[in-house]
Amino acid sequence: MNQLPTENNQIVATLKQRLLSHLTLIYPDHDLEELADQVIAAFWPGGEKQITSPDYLPDRSIWSEKTTVLITYGDTLKEEGEKPLTTLGHFLEQNLKDVITSVHILPFFPYSSDDGFAVMDYEKVRPDLGDWQDIQTIGNKFQLMSDLVINHASAKSDWFEKYLAGDEDYKDFFFTADPSDNLSAVVRPRPSPLLTAFDSHEGEKHLWCTFGPDQVDFNFANPKVLLEFIKLMRLYLDNQVRIFRLDAVAFIWKEVGTPSIHLPQTHEIIRLMRTLTDFSDEGVLLITETNVPNHENLTYFGNQNEAHLIYNFSLPPILIHALLTGNEYYLKKWLMELPPTQRGCAYFNFVAGHDGIGLRPATGILEEADLQEMIDCVVNFGGAISTRSTGEGTVRPYEMNISLYDALKGTVEGEDELQNERFLAAQTIMMSLEGVPAFYIHSLLATENDYEKFNKSGFKRCINRRQYQYQDLLEKLKDETSNQSIILKEITRLLDIRTKQLAFHPNAIQFTLQLPEGLFGFWRQSVYRNQDIFCITNMTKETIELPLHTLNMYAGVKWTDLLSGNEYETRDQEVNLKPYQSLWITNNPNPPITVR
Repeated sequence: MNQLPTENNQIVATLKQRLLSHLTLIYPDHDLEELADQVIAAFWPGGEKQITSPDYLPDRSIWSEKTTVLITYGDTLKEEGEKPLTTLGHFLEQNLKDVITSVHILPFFPYSSDDGFAVMDYEKVRPDLGDWQDIQTIGNKFQLMSDLVINHASAKSDWFEKYLAGDEDYKDFFFTADPSDNLSAVVRPRPSPLLTAFDSHEGEKHLWCTFGPDQVDFNFANPKVLLEFIKLMRLYLDNQVRIFRLDAVAFIWKEVGTPSIHLPQTHEIIRLMRTLTDFSDEGVLLITETNVPNHENLTYFGNQNEAHLIYNFSLPPILIHALLTGNEYYLKKWLMELPPTQRGCAYFNFVAGHDGIGLRPATGILEEADLQEMIDCVVNFGGAISTRSTGEGTVRPYEMNISLYDALKGTVEGEDELQNERFLAAQTIMMSLEGVPAFYIHSLLATENDYEKFNKSGFKRCINRRQYQYQDLLEKLKDETSNQSIILKEITRLLDIRTKQLAFHPNAIQFTLQLPEGLFGFWRQSVYRNQDIFCITNMTKETIELPLHTLNMYAGVKWTDLLSGNEYETRDQEVNLKPYQSLWITNNPNPPITVR
């Protein structure tokens, strides 16, 4: 075994004790001392990486009001004769250098299906995208997020082939079950069969495949699997990755006879990874991808000892419903019930991503009739609906597959001429909320449904995964009348304003406002109490009057709308909000940065 770091024996001893506390709960029947040493050696190979004391830094050292994330595939932008990662780098530098701080490049590894999420080789960059040097180049300029596709590997991966061949190093590497087992309680995100039969050196085996037959689930009851992923974390860190997105992490621990989701060992594995990042001096963050009902999702913060960030999965369906119906009731109710995050934790806010618009996170929030009304509207706008299997053997809607731009081309009454206004309202609300804002690249580019890719692949999610020829995109961006140009310019304008406001720090205080019907709003206040911002949006296609006395605007201060520049010196007046117009009314347009 590699020599362990010994520069600070007391820190190493503390680290080891914490690891032992995790491992005791995960692997009680193993040699825990040896396993703890193996974990340390995997994350700090050869002892050359310094282990540091986990002194928790102020939130400003983790993220700030400037922190903004772009989500993209490595090959969304393609240029003849150029590596797609190089093209992506050019787009970032030319269009987003001053407004985006972090970039999530979706799985860039060799894969067999699911647009990257059936990984064949975790240690390589797809040659058609570029190489590790290209990943490092982007990571040197932007905080880089990478997927750790931790629940499953491709059925065509080298790991799985070695498992089937009987390679001793991969024994029990993947999870098997018997078709006669009672698996009725298992929670599934797909309608496909849970078990898939494969021929192995021992005969036919039935492998657990949560997401489909080409994505075979790992068996984390085998500690070798955990050690392999810790080694991968080190590999990615050495290539400038600083945020790990734990894909489908809720499913990683399985037990026959249980729902096999959110099991205690799953949470403990995340806590172990958090301990490793806490003792690292490389500024590493964890984000959990858990597309589940809101109350379940919130558990992945743990007690400030699991994920630094969790996806705010309930936001997209609830916000889209509000804009399609002009009814802010559910959105306001959801926000009022959303707990503030603890120090060192933050919501990861988004309205669209590479997958569909998840419906499970709306469970318990939207009534069934309202959910169906939204689904019908999205289908009318050209979307498709994916389903999942329930424990009772029935099928339920799982997500809406549609580009966000097309999802907001009208209301439940039909299409109209306010698509851009409605779309920008969604983005403005998202980037105003407590948390870190994230933009799917197609939300910056007003991308419409891609039926050609959808029909060619037969995969519903491809409707929202268009690939642009880069020169064609540049021509659209040069045309000031194109939707791509209009949307990108306005979002970058909003972000340029946003990143200068202390009240938009991810952990700044947030209160829900009680406003006239049709208006949705909340009050953000900086942690230093030196800036307040009232964020208000008209959710309807009618002009609505806002009496300023309904806001907590104290007297003796000139209030300014950051978005329009309008000033208000008295509360005794009304403001007319046009359809889908937003206001950011503040008492301090230029707050000084105060270091705690």
